Amino acid sequence: MMRLSWTQPEDLVPHALVAAELDGRDTTEIRQRWRDGGGAAEPAVSGATPDPAPEHVRTLARELLSEIDKLPDPEVLRTNEPDDIDDILATTSSSDPPKPGPDFDDRVLGAWLGRASGCLLGKPVEKLPLAGIRAIGRATGNWPLRSYFTEVGLDATTAAKYPWNRRSRPTSLVENIDGMPEDDDLNFPLIALDLLERTGFGFSTEDVAQSWLSHLPGGRVFTAERITYRNLLDGYEPDVAGRVRNPFRDWIGAQIRTDVYGWTNPGQPQRAARLAWTDARLSHGRNGVYGAMFAAAASAAAVTAVPVTEVLETGLSVVPPASRYAAAVRRGTQLGLGDLPDDAAIDVLHEEYGHLHWVHVLNNAALLAFALARGDGDFARTITLAVSGGWDTDSVGATAGAITGALTGAKNLPPRWIDPLDDRLATTVPGFAGARFSNLAARTVAIAR
Repeated sequence: MMRLSWTQPEDLVPHALVAAELDGRDTTEIRQRWRDGGGAAEPAVSGATPDPAPEHVRTLARELLSEIDKLPDPEVLRTNEPDDIDDILATTSSSDPPKPGPDFDDRVLGAWLGRASGCLLGKPVEKLPLAGIRAIGRATGNWPLRSYFTEVGLDATTAAKYPWNRRSRPTSLVENIDGMPEDDDLNFPLIALDLLERTGFGFSTEDVAQSWLSHLPGGRVFTAERITYRNLLDGYEPDVAGRVRNPFRDWIGAQIRTDVYGWTNPGQPQRAARLAWTDARLSHGRNGVYGAMFAAAASAAAVTAVPVTEVLETGLSVVPPASRYAAAVRRGTQLGLGDLPDDAAIDVLHEEYGHLHWVHVLNNAALLAFALARGDGDFARTITLAVSGGWDTDSVGATAGAITGALTGAKNLPPRWIDPLDDRLATTVPGFAGARFSNLAARTVAIAR
């Protein structure tokens, strides 16, 4: 029997309990009822348990998911982490990067290529533990990372203990790369580009929902997006679809969708952040939304060629300063600017954030900030640090690559990372067959102007 990940009620309850507890909501009574009713204590890391639950457990799961949705938020959470865009921006500072220079076109192309390269580097080791990434790198003579992953020289013991991402291995190892393979970290920017071309900057969350339904099959979305997609099909309006039985609202999905809003609003981080909020709120809340706003604002700064420190400051300028997201970025930046060796600093991040799921936004935001701060504008160093840190390797690699690619500019990106892309992107998003990064960049620049 097929088990669809991220949707089975009995698989969602453990995640929902963890999410509520991280928010400071009291789940004691609900957790006990779940355990007494035969529910699993721990979430399924893969998103689905192998066997369906008995019907009475599934019925209980649906009831408890609805009850968890109704648990009140602590006052401190509502104060420190607002959801409304005006409330969010009321807590933030203004940041005004310079306007783009004459090389803006090249920086946008650099951002697209950088996003692809960082994503491609992280694809084959997505879902692997940190120890596995290090073991593969060392076994193949590629540690610290200096190229795309390879299985040339990989011994059988390490290969068996730490298997590649099954779907990515045929297209993402250096010996197999033939252009950029399809990935949701690139599909969502395509959808954002299409949305801006069709609607301009005045799009609504309903427009975002319609784009998803028109452009994405349900099997191509995951975690919070898959829950939201299901709720849209079940008749929930876009304004509420992401808030129903969705324990993944603080995960990374929205952060991978919003670079384009920054690239098309160079030097205007608050405008980019508002667009990102409009998109992200469809599926995410609080820190999940802040991640999208941070990425958009940072991207709006990066294409103007400001220093990395200013990129990070601009990203934080649209995030509530007392939020957990802001704290994660500050911690990652602190470690990035500190004296600990790379692996030791990453170990600290895993000690402090390792209790979170590998797709959560906070651990990945801390790692992103670390890679950006320590990489200091060096493209290869930044993307290899981002992926070396584990967790959501392709997503963090993509965002780090996009920001540093914009800072570097396409003409100055290292050929070893860019040439294998061959200016080609595979995708099933309608209207983008045979996509080339050079053309995507030109379309992006046209919107910005």
